[in-house]
Amino acid sequence: MVRRGRIPLSERVYRALQRDLAAGVLVPTERLGEERLAETYGVSRTPVREALARLFADGLLERHPDGFYPYRPRVDELGDLYELRIVLEARGIQRLQTTPAGLGGLDPIPVEAYPQDSAYGYASGSRAHDTDGATEYPAYGAARHTASPSPTFAAAHRLQDAAAVRRELEAWRYLRDNPPEPDADLIAADEQFHITLLAAAGNSALADALSTVHARVRPVRAIDMPTAERVAAMAEDHIAIAEYLLMGDLDAALRTLLAHLTSSRAHVLTRARRALEMTKLAQAVRE
Repeated sequence: MVRRGRIPLSERVYRALQRDLAAGVLVPTERLGEERLAETYGVSRTPVREALARLFADGLLERHPDGFYPYRPRVDELGDLYELRIVLEARGIQRLQTTPAGLGGLDPIPVEAYPQDSAYGYASGSRAHDTDGATEYPAYGAARHTASPSPTFAAAHRLQDAAAVRRELEAWRYLRDNPPEPDADLIAADEQFHITLLAAAGNSALADALSTVHARVRPVRAIDMPTAERVAAMAEDHIAIAEYLLMGDLDAALRTLLAHLTSSRAHVLTRARRALEMTKLAQAVRE
């Protein structure tokens, strides 16, 4: 009988810390002391030390004279990260534009490469807990796991690439018609939409780079949840982008994507600057 390998302890601590950083469980202004974290996760200091070193290499921690702290981007860094996101995602569609058969001219991405284990059918790496998607969102889960590519989709296209985009399209149609509460799962769903589109372009390195950008801006997004109006706009944009891609209208897909990302960047920067001004104002007055 073949034994399944156990996940190393340092890897489990790394994933737990990564998850808790994304969920805002770890206070950004508190030092990540090895002894305290070892007690929290029920391990020795060695796996904690190894996990912290990896997270620092990932850009998710900052090193101060007294130790590690969660990464907190400055406003200008936040703008730079969104600019990098725009470059990465635009390159994905531009890559398709230079491929004769569009999605079909690229190597297929295996369906199992897209994790689907969270409440919205996404990877749970950015969430503090997992729930059963089939119970909480049955119609949404069914759309994501069973939707088939449109029969009108050009036969020359590789269905594994198209199927991933089609699942995203059906998922966001469901979210448009059944608006969820803004929470960590919605942020994970938004991130996975963009990663899926980029992965469908056939360059996994681009998708990996985008995942790193997401991880670095996620703590800011987790604190500043979108309003119902922005959730609706997000859904409509995602639907339009996916529809354009599936129809093969790559120019329209790129225009819509750039407008979507540029709007997101402007919104986040405006909110961040306003928050800093309010902080300064709070320090200047008292009750």
